[in-house]
Amino acid sequence: MPLTRSKSLPATENGGSDSGRSVAGILYKWTNYGKGWRSRWFLLRDGILSYSKIRRPENVNLLSPSDDVKLIGDISTDRFSRMKSCSGRSRRKHHKTIGIVHLKVSSYRESKSDHRKFYIFTATKTLHLRTDSRSDRAACSSPVNQWGVSFVSPKDLFISTERLKKRLLEEGMNESLVTECEQIVDSEFSEVQEQIKLLHEERTKLLDVLRQLEMANLEAETSGIHDNVYHLRNHKYSSLGRGKYSECSTSASSDDKQEFEDISEEDEASFHDTKESFSEPDVGSVYTHFKRRTKLPDPAEKERGVSLWSMIKDNVGKDLTRVCLPVYFNEPISSLQKCFEDLEYSYLLDQAYEYGKSGNSLLRALNVAAFAVSGYASTEGRHCKPFNPLLGETYEADFPEKGIRFFSEKVSHHPTVIACHCEGKGWKFWGDTNLRSKFWGRSIQLEPVGILTLEFDDGEIFQWSKVTTTIYNILLGKLYCDHHGIMQIRGNCQYSCTLKFKEQSILDRNPHQVNGFVEDVTGKKAATVFGKWNDSLYYVAGDGLNKASASLLWKATKPPPNVTRYNLTSFAMSLNELTPGLQEKLPPTDSRLRPDQRHLENGEYEKANEEKQRLERRQRMSRQIQESGWRPRWFEPQGESESYKYTGGYWEARDDKSWDDCPNIFGEFTEEVVDCA
Repeated sequence: MPLTRSKSLPATENGGSDSGRSVAGILYKWTNYGKGWRSRWFLLRDGILSYSKIRRPENVNLLSPSDDVKLIGDISTDRFSRMKSCSGRSRRKHHKTIGIVHLKVSSYRESKSDHRKFYIFTATKTLHLRTDSRSDRAACSSPVNQWGVSFVSPKDLFISTERLKKRLLEEGMNESLVTECEQIVDSEFSEVQEQIKLLHEERTKLLDVLRQLEMANLEAETSGIHDNVYHLRNHKYSSLGRGKYSECSTSASSDDKQEFEDISEEDEASFHDTKESFSEPDVGSVYTHFKRRTKLPDPAEKERGVSLWSMIKDNVGKDLTRVCLPVYFNEPISSLQKCFEDLEYSYLLDQAYEYGKSGNSLLRALNVAAFAVSGYASTEGRHCKPFNPLLGETYEADFPEKGIRFFSEKVSHHPTVIACHCEGKGWKFWGDTNLRSKFWGRSIQLEPVGILTLEFDDGEIFQWSKVTTTIYNILLGKLYCDHHGIMQIRGNCQYSCTLKFKEQSILDRNPHQVNGFVEDVTGKKAATVFGKWNDSLYYVAGDGLNKASASLLWKATKPPPNVTRYNLTSFAMSLNELTPGLQEKLPPTDSRLRPDQRHLENGEYEKANEEKQRLERRQRMSRQIQESGWRPRWFEPQGESESYKYTGGYWEARDDKSWDDCPNIFGEFTEEVVDCA
């Protein structure tokens, strides 16, 4: 068989190539399940695909008749004819560009079930597009493929020497010489494969960097995208990473924000059937993007200083979860919400899923290791304790911009156990944590007990436990925390990982170090990992002797400009936010509805302290409630392992607002209510 390669670019009607021309016209873009397919004016020029919202097709006037542009679609052709006849009498109407895609760092795929559909993939987003006909899709595919990144993998390339061998034998050559010729061909092809492999790795690294840049810019303002595409072409990628022309604009619903005018009912005649659903669920999901807050409310009161030593001096050697401290030592999030902080860099699991799906099991394991480390980055400078949830308290996090849904519940009061479950793009993550803490005079030691499980859709599973955390200088000096111990990330397939969090010494000038390695099932080291849990993680192939050739796996986001005394990250600041319309959907057990926590966030310290003392009365009754036969609502224990697993049903109940069996745990209560519970 001959050497296989990526498909060739479609030819134009006259037999030439459209690669040098621009393409413009009206395509149909999937927005959401409420609005379905919407018409958009698209322009592909110099590797940049831009699109604009239009009110009426007959009003489109984005091109000059002198532009060398191939038009697609009947509406586009008809309109362009009218533009030629009216070019001298009317001014061109200005249309605001609402989406820009850089095709040099994107991929293209045609639908197998519909000859009009195709998809454009950026590092983190997917555009769902549809033309009027198969020929229009072919006209689009040629220039898009010219600029886009191919899906071809080195594993897809092979060569057969059967025809060569047969021909040489027919010419009378002896078999040993034919075999030698075959070996020469195989050797030459192996070199070609190695070169393609290097190019493929470079392409993968480029997409990884772009993914990190895009995730760092998800909160950037995307509504001010300029429609001066000529200016953008001159500056190429100079704005990548600053959010000005962020690829966030390629979201499947980013052009439906409120700042853009709605399409009138008269436009509906030109739309395709909005009831049509996708038959290919693997191409991503749509969501409505909104900006999450990046700062906490300004405090309503002035804080007063409280001595920590005066509160805990009589509790040396005791479990601090049983010590009642004033609200001044809390940060305005609960332990349920803090569990979700581990998912801040969930894109690492998205990457791990894609690597495994493409056959790169090593990079999957490395990205899982990076994810396990990244959860500690948010602890830097965090000196306040989260709120201890009430028994039955819950927290949900629906982050469609990250492609994840998270849910957690306090399932046991004695011992204190929090269970969580998260679903992402091709993976599920769950676990439960029992945090044992002890005070030793000058330090507090936190010992997590529990197993975290990550399962990919293809069946590969990784499991690990967290390392020990110690908070130092409780009495004198600068307060700081450190994480130390061995983390074993066990995989059920080809690779596992061992990470050592180095304990910081008094004279250590290079703190926060993490070192480790990934090994295969035979115990052979496949890669070496090193970095810092508060900053970044790198890897090199093999035993890691040549660290100069290290590749970046993960980089922590920069601290927010609006720093508070809690030192929350931008991500953490968004966790307790009641976004518009959310409160009506939440169960009465959600942490966002907890009054003492809400008062603390608002800087109402006296009210927060009063509410905390009131709720702690209920907290002290929790053991009695639990021993009376209480059971978690959304999780159940798994046999004798005492681990908890999500039973399902929460998001369905949320859709129906069916919370009849969820008690108002933050409301008023009496001893009789507790007995009844």
